[in-house]
Amino acid sequence: MDNKDTTHSHLLSFLNAIPPVEFCCVYGSTLHSTDPGKSTMVDYILGVSDPLQWHSENLKMNADHYASWMVLLGGAKLITNVADKLGVGVHFNPYVTWNNKMLKYGVVRMHDLIQDILNWESFYLSGRLQKPVNMLVDNLDIETINSVNLRAAVSAALLLLPPKFTEEDLYAKICSLSYMGDVRMLFAEDRNKVKKIVQGQFDLFQSMYKPFLEEYEGLWLTSDSLAHIFPSSNC
Repeated sequence: MDNKDTTHSHLLSFLNAIPPVEFCCVYGSTLHSTDPGKSTMVDYILGVSDPLQWHSENLKMNADHYASWMVLLGGAKLITNVADKLGVGVHFNPYVTWNNKMLKYGVVRMHDLIQDILNWESFYLSGRLQKPVNMLVDNLDIETINSVNLRAAVSAALLLLPPKFTEEDLYAKICSLSYMGDVRMLFAEDRNKVKKIVQGQFDLFQSMYKPFLEEYEGLWLTSDSLAHIFPSSNC
């Protein structure tokens, strides 16, 4: 078994420790790590049909994953209400130690995930899904639904780019969409974060977006715009 298969198997194995989910993806440095044993944080997004019921079950299995005050003051109901009313519908359990790895996972209602993908309602998870992810569980075919989100991301990026741009410029603009207005990029976050994400996962961005770029090729993009993306283009 090669490193890729080993990593995939390890990522899937965490799902045996939590209640069933309808959707699961991982993102971040895990996607392009050449060392499965490296001690990097593993980031999961979990989609469930009923967060209240899911958290109730997970509290019985993994109460230590949650902040103790939330468990004591309200349990699953408080956890769900805070995510829905004070947040964007996602509850994160960070700094979870499992099988000698550090991970965090966010839990979202499937309805809310789909609405954000289709309509950019909060642009929180839709922005995340505009970047490469590894889908481990996809019972409702989110990968196909997400094509709406990816096509919209290309359209938005093209409107923001100058007449001439490179393929890396395009992916960087797409990647930057979800960081626009994020004050963390002014202070806490690495200002070269977008560049590092694109360069570190360039082949993954290509596989995600080439089908949509080929759609635009025959519509209104000029040969100058596509010079670095489709070198043999005759448009």
